Amino acid sequence: MKSEEFHAHLQAHAESFAKAVATNEGEWIVKGFIDVYKRIYTISVDTKLVSKVLELLLFPMFVEFAKKHELDVELSPQQNFYPDLTFRDRKSGSLFAVDIKSTYRKNDTDVNGMTLGAFTGYFRKRDSNKNTAHPYNSYSGHFVLGVIYSQCLDAIDERMSFGLDDLEKIPSVIKDFYFFAQPKYRIATARPGSGNTKNIGSVTKIKDMTNGEGPFFALGEAVYDDYWKFYLTRDMAKALEIERPYINLKTYLEYKKRGMEVLFAHEEEILEAGDDEPSEAGEESE
Repeated sequence: MKSEEFHAHLQAHAESFAKAVATNEGEWIVKGFIDVYKRIYTISVDTKLVSKVLELLLFPMFVEFAKKHELDVELSPQQNFYPDLTFRDRKSGSLFAVDIKSTYRKNDTDVNGMTLGAFTGYFRKRDSNKNTAHPYNSYSGHFVLGVIYSQCLDAIDERMSFGLDDLEKIPSVIKDFYFFAQPKYRIATARPGSGNTKNIGSVTKIKDMTNGEGPFFALGEAVYDDYWKFYLTRDMAKALEIERPYINLKTYLEYKKRGMEVLFAHEEEILEAGDDEPSEAGEESE
């Protein structure tokens, strides 16, 4: 199975996910947490918590999806490992990474945005097993199973508890789910997820997110990889005692263009010169 085919299958299956997590009225079927005394405590709208609960709810559907398309599915071996789910094609052995990401609507056209994983660590050391189920390079595709929802802010009161008899009266804290699947690079933006963090940010326009039409869509995954593999936050540049080479796509373009005309003008000479890197023996003697 190729990456494009996996994406098409996942997107088709994603359209049915809302039925698994929402009532006919569009409200979340999760009302809260229950203790041994049968008291129910309302759930918060923290995006990490929402994503984890959604992952638990959706896992049976991922198993069904895998079975239908002759895939094996693996959960992340540890918390904060990449990715949330690994799918292996039984025929070809190809691996596909899927992260479950959620965000809430700010209005009819915009969402709060997602963080799409680290641009350091396994993203740069792509043959490493550190903090990842499999080395990044071993995956044939990297995807996001995205969830967009609306918050019911009037319903949020984490101080309240209910009994089982009150179950139908407990308001849902989120509703109106929309699921989509996109290759990660297609919904990524050219800025970190928040502040000075080392996570890739996402587009925030709903149309761009669901259609996979972020700034790297036209540029391609190779440019996305190159941009984020060498991106430096302020703190990273400060630690290295250098200036940041670029901070957005405009300055990235300027950075990549530096010296290119001269290099292309002397391309034949450079290729004929071959590898001028000194040998290990030469390095030791210097």
